[in-house]
Amino acid sequence: MSSQTRTGTRRGRALKVSAVAVLATISLTACSEQSKVGFLPTERGTTDNADQVMDLWIGSWIAALSVGLVVWGLMLWCMVAYRRRKNETGYPRQLAYNAPLEIFYTIVPIALIVSLFFFSFRAQTAITDRFDDPDVKIQVYGKQWAWDFNYLDEDVHYQGVQAHLTGEPGVEETLPTLYLPADSKVELEISSRDVIHSFWVPAFLEKIDMVPGRTNYMSFTTGREGTFAGKCAELCGEYHSEMLFNVSVVSKDEYNAQIQKLRDEGNTGIIGDEYNRNPNLNATSNN
Repeated sequence: MSSQTRTGTRRGRALKVSAVAVLATISLTACSEQSKVGFLPTERGTTDNADQVMDLWIGSWIAALSVGLVVWGLMLWCMVAYRRRKNETGYPRQLAYNAPLEIFYTIVPIALIVSLFFFSFRAQTAITDRFDDPDVKIQVYGKQWAWDFNYLDEDVHYQGVQAHLTGEPGVEETLPTLYLPADSKVELEISSRDVIHSFWVPAFLEKIDMVPGRTNYMSFTTGREGTFAGKCAELCGEYHSEMLFNVSVVSKDEYNAQIQKLRDEGNTGIIGDEYNRNPNLNATSNN
């Protein structure tokens, strides 16, 4: 067997293995329960910000696929139209430039980039803008390795304790739970008590850093009811992987009942910066 034949055989085998790997990856991704719309871990109606992100994501993919189809089509057309015919010799006629073509592939990419920037900027502005008069204001503190929630309008709080993961069922019920009323404008004040954390609810398609001495804000309108998993998305120490929480979007009656439950348990008042690792480091607002 010649070296060329062996090389071709190895190349063919590698291509087959690569194709199988790609197909397996696509199949696993398609079967995942998390991949609901455009490979995003949520569905419409979770929050208004999530809907904006989904529109931008799907629109970007449509634009990218459209460009890809045009490029692939032109490549195939060139392969067929300008292929070497039987009995032809030498090179085809060489062109130094083509002014209309060069203008076309200069203007079109610029137009695409400007369009993508415009829609991205519009979505980012809508997501980061704060409400003038939110229905609910909640202060969220991240700490090693749990969460504190101050319901500012109700003057009650929840002081979280880390729930160690054991692999046994039932731990999820002991995680800190942030309650939000459905169909309401919510503003979260995000701070940290010790090191840098990150507040992340995958179903909301939004996360924000929690920096000691600084307050960041997350504003959104809640939609459908449900319980959504949250986690810290910034490596923050030994038990970072166990810094989990839940977000329960409930009816307004159930939300009021949960607030009353906290009040009945004696969790009145606000637990502020005095519980920080450095109590003298007061959080400054970051608009």
